Amino acid sequence: MSDYKHTLNLPETDFPMRGNLPKREPARVVEWREMNLYQRLREARAGQEKFILHDGPPYANGNIHIGHAVNKILKDIIVKAKSLAGFDAPYVPGWDCHGLPIEHKVETTYGKHLPPEEARSKCREYAAEQIDIQREEFIRLGVIGDWDNPYRSMDFVNEAGEIRALAKMVEGDYVFKGLKPVNWCFDCGSALAEAEVEYADKRSDAIDVAFPCAEPEKLAHAFGRSELEKPAAVVIWTTTPWTIPANQALNVHPEFTYALVDVGDRLLLLAEELVASCLERFELEGEIIATTSGERLDLIEFQHPLYDRRSPIYLADYVESEVGSTGIVHSSPAYGVDDFFTCRAYGMDFEEIRNPVKGDGVYADDLEFFGGQLVWKANSQIVAKLDEVDALMAHQVITHSYMHCWRHKTPVIYRATAQWFVGMDRQVEDDLTLRQKALDGIEQTRFTPAWGKARLHSMIANRPDWCISRQRNWGVPIPFFLHKATGELHPNTLELMEAVAGLVGKAGIDAWFRLDPEELLGSEAADYVKSTDTLDVWFDSGTTHWHVLRGSHPLGHEEGPRADLYLEGSDQHRGWFHSSLLTGCAIDGHPPYRELLTHGFTVDAQGRKMSKSLGNVVAPQEVMDKLGADILRLWVASTDYSGEMAVSDEILKRTADVYRRIRNTARFLLANLNGFDPARDVVAFDDMLALDRWVVDRAAQLQARIETAYDEYRFLDVYQQVHTFCARELGGFYLDIIKDRQYTTQADSLARRSAQTALYRVVEALSRWVAPILSFTAEEIHGHIPGPRRDSVLLETYYDGLGTLEDSAVFGRDFWETVLEVKQAVNKCLEDARNAKRIKNSLAAEVALYVSESLERTLSRLGDELRFVLLTSEVRLAPLSEGNDAQTTELEELRVAAAPSPHAKCERCWHHRPDVGSHVNHPDLCGRCIDNLPNGPGETRLYA
Repeated sequence: MSDYKHTLNLPETDFPMRGNLPKREPARVVEWREMNLYQRLREARAGQEKFILHDGPPYANGNIHIGHAVNKILKDIIVKAKSLAGFDAPYVPGWDCHGLPIEHKVETTYGKHLPPEEARSKCREYAAEQIDIQREEFIRLGVIGDWDNPYRSMDFVNEAGEIRALAKMVEGDYVFKGLKPVNWCFDCGSALAEAEVEYADKRSDAIDVAFPCAEPEKLAHAFGRSELEKPAAVVIWTTTPWTIPANQALNVHPEFTYALVDVGDRLLLLAEELVASCLERFELEGEIIATTSGERLDLIEFQHPLYDRRSPIYLADYVESEVGSTGIVHSSPAYGVDDFFTCRAYGMDFEEIRNPVKGDGVYADDLEFFGGQLVWKANSQIVAKLDEVDALMAHQVITHSYMHCWRHKTPVIYRATAQWFVGMDRQVEDDLTLRQKALDGIEQTRFTPAWGKARLHSMIANRPDWCISRQRNWGVPIPFFLHKATGELHPNTLELMEAVAGLVGKAGIDAWFRLDPEELLGSEAADYVKSTDTLDVWFDSGTTHWHVLRGSHPLGHEEGPRADLYLEGSDQHRGWFHSSLLTGCAIDGHPPYRELLTHGFTVDAQGRKMSKSLGNVVAPQEVMDKLGADILRLWVASTDYSGEMAVSDEILKRTADVYRRIRNTARFLLANLNGFDPARDVVAFDDMLALDRWVVDRAAQLQARIETAYDEYRFLDVYQQVHTFCARELGGFYLDIIKDRQYTTQADSLARRSAQTALYRVVEALSRWVAPILSFTAEEIHGHIPGPRRDSVLLETYYDGLGTLEDSAVFGRDFWETVLEVKQAVNKCLEDARNAKRIKNSLAAEVALYVSESLERTLSRLGDELRFVLLTSEVRLAPLSEGNDAQTTELEELRVAAAPSPHAKCERCWHHRPDVGSHVNHPDLCGRCIDNLPNGPGETRLYA
């Protein structure tokens, strides 16, 4: 037996089967950095239409977690996909650097008594260190960006730009100072933004408190009675006893029915529908002696149970009548938003509002009974005091959802303080209010997913004025000078703010804190006080469209200051999306973005939140060290980001299996390009074999769908379509069929060069399709494709070498789709025959296809080459009516009979042919293989 292996065109490539990503990827990162890939991209796309994805800044604190990885990978996929589509898509990463977490970290490290300027210096150093850590981890993910020149909110140019953005809003008359209840954390010693508040369970004292009636005649009249025979009291229910010392009013709903209930020693005022549940809670018996509407109780005064002052009844629509309450709400305007607005609506001046709780949560020393005590600890003493004066009707401890600081995890309160606000409903001449502008802006914005629109709309429609001031050391100052007598802003505030911005731009925020007012105010300095407030960090990030896109990093978008896309997690509807919308509409009259894309949070396979205590945390660093960044990137692309994104070791393992399918497909394509020179060997599309034209056309169709999917941010569709193409059209059909032609025909034959041309064109396209997602692997594939090419696949655009079939083509799309379906049906029958041990393999079989007339006309076009498509040694077509004993298939028009071939096997092509052994010089070969030997005439293939 002769060895004919040397006469075959066996596959050969240096592209390794195993990705070994944890080892290869870091080397690729170094290569990208050394070649200055980001700048090369800018040069390659210079002059093209821009696409600006503006980076929402992560906070510069701690190593990245899986949520960070999701966010940055999604952004990177989009930016790379836009570049692939020919856009100039710069990506400038950024960081939020000011605020309490960093300030708190410095305090815990160095103590709370550092001089303010030294503390700010330590904060700046710490933020810079954290940025360096996070930057390297983001780069390791394969994210390409301007990492050498990111924006940082603590950079002097950004701090100055933020002050200028504030000045624009002051100029627009959106900023005012007022006393209002804001979220207040005792541990922070500062107001909190809505986004800085989370809810958790809290144990609280729930009490019912009686307020004696101070105007019994008016109360009797409201109930249609001439007088009250007994003392009367209104009963309120609250879970915050510490607010009772600050009570200044009582609220009833104007449309509720209220009852006067005789309980023996006195009359109680309660909501009628709650009388039974209240009496049960009070452990009393009683009867209703009169009812009236809430509206008739307006302004009747009651006596505070602890202090010598009165609390009038004010009407309020927010009063509820849920079981457990009394239908009457006690109102402390300093500690409740609804309380505040109701009391203000009734004419209560700011100076009248009682606010005995200091910023650290301790009552003022002069508060009778409870001065100097922390409010949480005072609760029990307040309850005891109310019991002592016979005002406590009921007391129990309940567990309920309550506001907590998202950093300290401690309860927060509403507390009225003098703060700076951005007014949502301030009318500036005939212009729209900020709320109206923002709601109109939402209508102009495209949302992905669509439900984000309703969510943001609801938040804007219902939000209060935005409190932008904080009492912190590490933050951008609110550089106002306030008149000592009137509290008014200096008349030249805008000019002064610009002067301060100039100083901050040179020396940072310390320039304000160390500024002597005389430097700017001269002799007026004695009449003014310098503000010590700093800006809410959401103002820092919410104005980046101003101090980054038109400041530190002007990206030159030709269509104005709007970014094309903001992309963040779903919590940013109340965070960055929200603050950016308000500042954009205040400054420019429109949102700073055209589109908003929202992704969900990561959970484990059971849908549980990531938690160290549960042991279900997936760290991106560990995934990259074990599996590689491309597996993490593929998982992100394969997950529906519009909801919760489940990730676990098992899920990542399955993702790695899909990755291997794609990688092995690419390896097969590359391996069968050995000896192929595109400049010399490419076959024109119209000269290619029919099957090769089909696969190139299939790739062209797929590329069009992929372009659309990327453009619409449907990365899951890209993942599924690429995977399906590799598994079905390529792995399950085309690549199997062409093996015989690739290996056995002559090296330079049209049959082989046609197939190689198809493989070349497909792998050129495939490497680009997956580049935004599998950036490292795509780069590796790109480097192994024959022929001259750019230094990086990321510098490429979509491949333009794919031909398409005409609709009228004889061997068109419908034809090959039918053949593919037939092949799948035949494969199943052959598998059944193999399992039944009737045949050893498909090439050892002959099949009879019993087909309808129309299917016979289709399949007969392939002539003898149908056997190459079906990978059998012989195929016979027969009428369907003759195949009653044959095996049925999923196709009604097809039955299959498989039998072992009676002929000998050719040792070169492994087909069983009748002419094997009939050639004296090559007794082990079939006639076709003899023709395909190097010196032979060669084989002619027309279709497959």
